[in-house]
Amino acid sequence: MAQDAFEDIVADFEFLEDWEDRYRHVIEIGRAMPPLDEALKTKVTKVDGCASQVWLHPRIEAGRFTFEGDSDALIVRGLIAVLRALYDDLPVAEVVGVDAGGELARLGLQEHLSAQRSNGLRAMIERIRETASAAT
Repeated sequence: MAQDAFEDIVADFEFLEDWEDRYRHVIEIGRAMPPLDEALKTKVTKVDGCASQVWLHPRIEAGRFTFEGDSDALIVRGLIAVLRALYDDLPVAEVVGVDAGGELARLGLQEHLSAQRSNGLRAMIERIRETASAAT
């Protein structure tokens, strides 16, 4: 079951019929996300496999998973915001069980992302899953 914030994005996408409008919406939610503190943009938080610069800073507090992230590309920053909506504040043990591919398919993202962006998105999901697995 996806988080309420992710369900809101799904509902927005259903309302926005044109892919260009959906693309702009992803960028808008990325712009609304607070920037990652520059001190957290390190080699440890950098995600390899992305065409652009991407940093994810996961945290586990009181058994719940959360993360902050940032990118130098607007669309990727938006994808990070989408992933935050999907994973943020889940019990850490549930993170690995999220069918990210299935949930993201509801948005039709894979059909409209370049191969490099799709690879980067998979790399971000893998980093999230690895972090959660290591914590359980």
